[in-house]
This record gives sequence, C-alpha cells and structure tokens, in this order.
Amino acid sequence: MTPRLLCMAVLVLAAHLALTKAAVRVWGIQASGLEGDPTGPPDPYIKVWCGSSFGGMTEFYRDTRRPSWNAEFRFSNCKANDILKLEVWDKDLNLDDHLGTCTTQVQRGLNRNKSCRVGKGSLTYNFLRK
Repeated sequence: MTPRLLCMAVLVLAAHLALTKAAVRVWGIQASGLEGDPTGPPDPYIKVWCGSSFGGMTEFYRDTRRPSWNAEFRFSNCKANDILKLEVWDKDLNLDDHLGTCTTQVQRGLNRNKSCRVGKGSLTYNFLRK
C-alpha cells in the first residue's frame, strides 16, 4: 500500500470513529411523586450510566418526593445506540432502596427532554449528544 493510500485509509477510519463516538451531557434532572419506605418520604438520589461507563451520582435530598438536582454528567466516549440509564435510589441507613430506572437509546441530535415512570412517580431529564 502506498503512503498516500495508507493516509487516506487512516482518515476514513478516523472519520468513522468520530461519527460513532461523541460527548453526551445529562442535566436538568428532577422527579415528582416519588415514594420510598412506608414510614415517610424518600431520601432520593440518582446514579447515571452511558453504556458501561458510570458517570457518577447526585447528592441525596432528605424527605422529599419532588427533588431537583443541579448535577450535570458528561460522557466523552458514549457511542450511538448506547443506553443512557438513570437509576433512582432512596438513601437508607443500611441498604438503599432502588425506586426505578429510566433508560433511553443515545442518538445524535438536538437537546432531548425525557420523562419516565418511577413507581407511582416520574423522572425527567435532559440530554444532548454532539
């Protein structure tokens, strides 16, 4: 293979990789109507993944059914068709309770506002894939 053809092959491969990987940003996470233990309102927090990459978790808020988090999560190598997953948890002294999970398939495009059911409540969030 000539150096020129090799260079072109590398450029084509790089362009393909640029289309399949991109930055994903998640923000504007809020919930309503969350239910935790029968003893009172939950102490909710969120864990976030894109594909197999764990992005982190929000702080927990004590005794609230309508939390709103200022947290923002960024995934630099999230691929098209990866699953974006947000898990809602209730903080407890021993074992935290899993209240529900929201998932969506990552696609290129404009800001997307998503909403899903979490038990009897709901979770909304924004995400953008560049």
